[in-house]
Amino acid sequence: MTTKPRRIRSTAACLALCVLAVLSYARAGSQEQEQEKEKKKKAEKPYALIFGTAYGPDDRPLYGVKITIRPPAKKNPHWELMSDHRGEFAQRVPPGPGDYIVHGEAEYAPLGPDGKPQMSKKKKLSGDTKVHVESQERLDIGLHLTE
Repeated sequence: MTTKPRRIRSTAACLALCVLAVLSYARAGSQEQEQEKEKKKKAEKPYALIFGTAYGPDDRPLYGVKITIRPPAKKNPHWELMSDHRGEFAQRVPPGPGDYIVHGEAEYAPLGPDGKPQMSKKKKLSGDTKVHVESQERLDIGLHLTE
């Protein structure tokens, strides 16, 4: 007769553990869903995209151009980035009507007849362009750098 109460107690304890496990799993799942919703809210924040390519004096894309983007009313840059191996760069900016100045600077060493860069003839290149953003849009620009 002592086996029945033990069996009932162990069964009840096992059932309680199972209920606790299910509840904790459900709670963890709801926390993950809340985190995913927060990520989506952050990702859905509206923006405009300035996408550009930096070109050298020979109209070829330049790698490693230092790009700065700022509103015309400010003197200091608001965003700083570099062009990639294809000379491309991209920056998210706030949507809505707004103007920006995109400035690029680079050092350029022309190639000699043997195909090696001539470091003694290095040139500093720079260029500016103005961009107008109307709303949430992508603007493709070309930034031509000259001496």
